[in-house]
Amino acid sequence: MAPEWQVEVWLNTQVPLELSQLRGRVVLLHAFQMLCPGCVSHAVPQAERVHREYAELGVSVVGMHTVFEHHAAMMPEALEAFLHEYRVTHPVGVDVRVAGTPIPATMHRYGMRGTPTLMLIDCAGKLRLQEFGSMDDLRLGMILGQMLAESKDPDCL
Repeated sequence: MAPEWQVEVWLNTQVPLELSQLRGRVVLLHAFQMLCPGCVSHAVPQAERVHREYAELGVSVVGMHTVFEHHAAMMPEALEAFLHEYRVTHPVGVDVRVAGTPIPATMHRYGMRGTPTLMLIDCAGKLRLQEFGSMDDLRLGMILGQMLAESKDPDCL
């Protein structure tokens, strides 16, 4: 099963999200940093496109701002401005900092190597894919289509 997230603050959502609330849906979790070039040029726009195109089909997109460097420059206030400027509308959580280590809690729980990292969690809550770096749009679309088809199975939950 995919680990629950540890979030300091949520943006773009009225209520805090928990992975368990999203059972029955495919979840695209993308970990990013707003000062990461690959995140800004590819991963964040890709996640937003998926959010806008697939939400009604059963995909929930969640961003996780996993800051493991340049902590002072990437505070929640700066992230809020970043999300506004880049027109990001999907929910984004700020990963909880852990004293004594630069690696935040959710990043550690998932064993991420860095950002961007894309994770796909199936309708039953199982982590099905975790990919560090940029993922091709066509490949992502194919995998999402397969997972959405599986989510229609009554045994999914």
